[in-house]
Amino acid sequence: MHTSIVIADDHPLMLRGLTDFLTSKGHNIVGSAEDGKSAYNLIVKLKPKIAILDIRMPYKTGLEIAEACKKNNIPTKVILITFDKEEELYDKALEYGVYGYILKEFAIEEIETCIKHVENNQPYFSEEIADYLNVGHSKKPKELELLTKSELKIVKLISDNKTSLEIANELSISNRTVDKHRSNIVAKLNLDNKPTALSIWANLNKAFL
Repeated sequence: MHTSIVIADDHPLMLRGLTDFLTSKGHNIVGSAEDGKSAYNLIVKLKPKIAILDIRMPYKTGLEIAEACKKNNIPTKVILITFDKEEELYDKALEYGVYGYILKEFAIEEIETCIKHVENNQPYFSEEIADYLNVGHSKKPKELELLTKSELKIVKLISDNKTSLEIANELSISNRTVDKHRSNIVAKLNLDNKPTALSIWANLNKAFL
């Protein structure tokens, strides 16, 4: 049973390209839209597992849709595709619990990896965005000093977009131990308890890990 996906982009070519590509890879595209309002209506009606949305669309932006989903407790996980590298958009995406944030020029290369992560409840952000945002965050976060050696190892693996299961295998520890470490790390770093918060933090501070 493949994950149900809705795609929305106001560029017909991009929309068709992504839809064809994902369909050819066996993904289940249940609907597509060329503007934000239709996209949101589709999400409400079809309750897909994942919605891949362009950030800038007529009537409703991808971010506004993500915000509406969060407000109305719609469990669809949102992946945004964008040309924008603006920090405030990125911060907003985090605030609305967006699961994936991909730059358009890498959409086809990265979308499958992104979907895989999201299916495992792991957020995924284009390397390029993390690199770009790192430029602005060139101070080493003080909180890093609070982490133990094994916690640091785990954060580093999280910054490589590894799932808890992959981390457990790599460090030869149980999945439960990884989860325990994760919650200690979240507490020490004073992060939000959203499943995405730690991955995002790790991605943004990759340079210091």
